[in-house]
Amino acid sequence: MSIHDDVFARIKSLLQDEDDWVSAMSTVVCELHNSFEHFHWTGFYRTVEPNLLKIGPYQGGHGCLVIPFDKGICGAAAKTGETQDVPDVHARPEHIACSSSTLSEVVVPVKSTTGDVVAVLDLDSDYPAAFSPSDIEFTEHLCQYLGNKYF
Repeated sequence: MSIHDDVFARIKSLLQDEDDWVSAMSTVVCELHNSFEHFHWTGFYRTVEPNLLKIGPYQGGHGCLVIPFDKGICGAAAKTGETQDVPDVHARPEHIACSSSTLSEVVVPVKSTTGDVVAVLDLDSDYPAAFSPSDIEFTEHLCQYLGNKYF
């Protein structure tokens, strides 16, 4: 079993009887942040009104509190509904530098069963090109699971 499979199984087990979305996000962030040494900032941004994200549960240094859909990598993921894989944040002029140490980032949308983006999962690393295709596939699968379970 890969580490991704192991972490996903733990998350599913922990969330088995959980129906509260905030508790679920907190649990997911804790598991991810403590399972992968290259996840230096791990958190959710929630869609709180049309075209606006607000910070949700996270681990790591302080994050940006509010992100419009038309700003940053998180906004791009929310606006397009597509995963944003950014091996070098300095190559994306729209990147919002919440932390000066971040060098790479992956942001995955969490969609409801009707296809609305209800949140994004933001993973930042202080290493360049830190996220493997397996990391991305895993987080996309996880976010699909969360969207189907809670929305």
